[in-house]
Amino acid sequence: MPSSRRSSQPRDQTCVSCIANRFFTSEPLGQSKRKSVIAVSFIAAFLFLLVVRLVNEVNFPLLLNCFGQPGAKWIPFSYTYRRPLRTHYGYINVRTQEPLQLDCNLCAIVSNSGQMVGQKVGNEIDQSSCIWRMNNAPTKGYEEDVGRMTMIRVVSHTSVPLLLKNPDYFFKEANTTIYVIWGPFRNMRKDGNGIVYNMLKKTVDIYPNAQIYVTTEKRMSYCDGVFKKETGKDRVQSGSYLSTGWFTFILAMDACYGIHVYGMINDTYCKTEGYRKVPYHYYEQGRDECDEYFLHEHAPYGGHRFITEKKVFAKWAKKHRIIFTHPNWTVS
Repeated sequence: MPSSRRSSQPRDQTCVSCIANRFFTSEPLGQSKRKSVIAVSFIAAFLFLLVVRLVNEVNFPLLLNCFGQPGAKWIPFSYTYRRPLRTHYGYINVRTQEPLQLDCNLCAIVSNSGQMVGQKVGNEIDQSSCIWRMNNAPTKGYEEDVGRMTMIRVVSHTSVPLLLKNPDYFFKEANTTIYVIWGPFRNMRKDGNGIVYNMLKKTVDIYPNAQIYVTTEKRMSYCDGVFKKETGKDRVQSGSYLSTGWFTFILAMDACYGIHVYGMINDTYCKTEGYRKVPYHYYEQGRDECDEYFLHEHAPYGGHRFITEKKVFAKWAKKHRIIFTHPNWTVS
């Protein structure tokens, strides 16, 4: 019976096909065409909204990872979707003694290398979700190549005095930047005998809005353990020091969904014919970058193993969403 057929369907049926069918009734030809156009437009609008929603929810870096390393140009993607902040217990706020909370989508790690000179990727870098820099690398005067913004700055204990030469800039003007300071226990201890920790404690007393975190002793041991696991060498016994880049990568891989590294050379770059000779730092004249790499790699004691670390970074790029450009890396 008609009444039973009507009751078997939901009263508020709003599926696309049902709404569209209402327009295709037996009416005059002109009116029918108009309603047909309206129906098609409605369906197209519905599908467009559906695509927009899917795009907002899709894991864009995962798509990039499926296609492997991109070409010379990376186009940053601004995310609207945010996950809850992750807590990183290996990094403690000097003023509040609370652990670091940080969660990023696409991170730009900007190398201090002279490779950044002339690249003109500053605007591209500034579009990233989180922008990472290292030690005292400046942005003023280099904005066109390296960008203006800094969200996280990872700093060696040996570079803290360089920051304190211009404290108003680093801790007052740039008070939205998160500083992560790494260093050995002897310099970072909190019992009054940690030279660097004492400097940082005075800094937050003067600049209470400064967001300064230090690595815990346990986290430092963890980073040493990762080096031994990846290289088969004990850091201390091999007479080497981990670089700021090493600590940056370890934190970034925990905090970032995808990573784009600018201006970092790979482990074979300095042996390639016709490689670009640049200073070790983009912001100062000094030793050639490759000369510095070889000097540290072969130092019997106290050197950074830059070349060894780059081999490890290439290995990590196969497991994590990491790309390298300016120059480009080929990660097979």
